[in-house]
Amino acid sequence: MDGLKAVNVYAIETDDGLVLVDGGWAIPQAREVLERSLRLIGARFGDIRRFLVTHVHRDHYSLSVVLGREVGADVSLGAGERPAIEVMSDPEAFATSPFAGALRAAGAPDLAEQWERHRDTPDTSWWVAPDTWLEGDQAIAVGARTLDAVETPGHTPGHVVFADRAGGLLFAGDHVLPTITPSIGFTVPLPVDPLGDFMASLTKVRALPDLRLLPAHGPVADSVHARVDELLAFHETRLDASLAALASGPRTCAEVAGDLGWTRHQHPFSELDVFSRGLAAMETRAHLELLVARGAARRTTRPDGVLEFEPVSPGTR
Repeated sequence: MDGLKAVNVYAIETDDGLVLVDGGWAIPQAREVLERSLRLIGARFGDIRRFLVTHVHRDHYSLSVVLGREVGADVSLGAGERPAIEVMSDPEAFATSPFAGALRAAGAPDLAEQWERHRDTPDTSWWVAPDTWLEGDQAIAVGARTLDAVETPGHTPGHVVFADRAGGLLFAGDHVLPTITPSIGFTVPLPVDPLGDFMASLTKVRALPDLRLLPAHGPVADSVHARVDELLAFHETRLDASLAALASGPRTCAEVAGDLGWTRHQHPFSELDVFSRGLAAMETRAHLELLVARGAARRTTRPDGVLEFEPVSPGTR
């Protein structure tokens, strides 16, 4: 659905067994690959003692929950994901798509209708609360290692990265990805300023020592700092482009998204698939909301509930 082919799961060996950073998606294909991969290092599911999950999305959390129940392993998750767990575990919350309303507000009623038509109801057995909520930044003993759990809201409100300073490693989840930018604004409940949160979290990680990047998608990279700088620069450029697109405003999120190029290949918005257009509309809203927070734009709500944005002249900020 989202074009990703795999999620990276990292196994840390301790004298007591394995600690896994993320678990994967609870589908048969992912379970088979994880089981086969553990055998390559002489391990099995029964050796897992704990899952440190970076965030609540299903390709990271759901298999952790399933295997954690089977083998008695502790599952840990950032406390900021509590509202998402509450929504995802409630079947009535998905009587309609939680994103359809956001897409209508973005000025994309056709996308809202298609997302509603193709929505799937979550398996509520995946969305139980973790055994351990990670509250605030904290040090976690993992065998002989110490991992610093660092709150990094943005991609999701409760995203956490795990820094092994002594080992020179950052288990970055989806916060810092080496070849793509993580989606912003695609989570439930809908956050107020996800891009502002994300960029603040990037700055927070940039203040750590420069570590080797162990992402949840894509190849390992040598420098977290280098990639964080690229991501911050990308979003500043994107903010400038979004503001420029408001010159003929007021405009909706979908209209602004239509003026921007998407993916590293700069595909037109109209050529994206339905799912990607929905993500693009919500991410454009995140950029526009940050412009509002910075005082560069203003937001109004039309009688039909659609949001419109227009620039604020420098002299009136």
